[in-house]
Amino acid sequence: MQRFTCAVCASALFFENSRCLACGTQLGYHRGERIIAPLDDAGVYRDLQGQQLRRCTNLALSGCTWLVREDGDECFSCTLTRTRPEDHDTTGLAQFLDAERSKRHLIYELDVLGLPIEDRIQNPERGLAFDLLSSVEEKVVIGHQNGLITIDLAETVDSHREKMRAKLDEPYRTMLGHFRHETGHYFEGTLVFSDPEVTDRARSIFGDDRASYKDAIKRHYDEGAPEGWEKNHISMYATMHPYEDFAETFAHYLHICDTVDTALQYGLASGPGPNSTEDFAVVVRETWIPLSVALNQVNRSMGANDLYPFVLPPAVIAKLDFVHKLRVRVGEPADGTTTA
Repeated sequence: MQRFTCAVCASALFFENSRCLACGTQLGYHRGERIIAPLDDAGVYRDLQGQQLRRCTNLALSGCTWLVREDGDECFSCTLTRTRPEDHDTTGLAQFLDAERSKRHLIYELDVLGLPIEDRIQNPERGLAFDLLSSVEEKVVIGHQNGLITIDLAETVDSHREKMRAKLDEPYRTMLGHFRHETGHYFEGTLVFSDPEVTDRARSIFGDDRASYKDAIKRHYDEGAPEGWEKNHISMYATMHPYEDFAETFAHYLHICDTVDTALQYGLASGPGPNSTEDFAVVVRETWIPLSVALNQVNRSMGANDLYPFVLPPAVIAKLDFVHKLRVRVGEPADGTTTA
């Protein structure tokens, strides 16, 4: 996460700030320029191209501060949400606000990494979209199908999420982690399966994705992870099927990139970042491992669980490097022309 400061008074800002807490300036996020921009008294920011921009219509609904061209418009991130809770579902709407915050963080990081996003207007059959559903009155299953990601909004509630984490014997479970994992399925479809040569390389690393997913689910929940899984997989869930191995690896790639970038921005780490080398093993070895060890020790000093409770054996680092090279091959960070 970039280190943001107020353009008026130079005070520190957080990504979701709608107002500078020091000087009171109204703020909005400009996706193309990748800045938190100051708004004038009319709530307008004039960008580098001379366009007059104002905040997304969903500011009150979901806390969205992203800038758009016209009053009443939705920003790019908000348009990716296909379904949200009904207006009468006050519990679901409160959870929706938290989920949208995580989704905006995800879209921001994908932009920073230059990972291309097609929406359902560009690709009606397989474009990225989100159903953010309330499970207050019905069961919701988190998942992905042909670019459509379904999220159970109850996962924004700490007690629910912790209960599920313990039930599934997971070391880590967050709403942002769900978004990152499910988006991994989307990018496997767009970046891997779109190229036969890349698909073959992926199968040699993650396994054959053509194996029965239905059988894999049954085997995983009946038998658990195979003995010695830690040598080749980032998590027990990754052992279930090559689809899940890729998605878990992709999620951890985003975890590492985002945390390393943030630490470098704030002077908490030294070493190469994800944009400075084509060999991700160098980032893991020289920056991530020292940083994650230090952060785990800080958490322990506060009596909290490890921030990153995972081990990265050579086989997992090779998988992370595969994802990194996919990203480097296609990654073209935003050029400053996108405003919505």
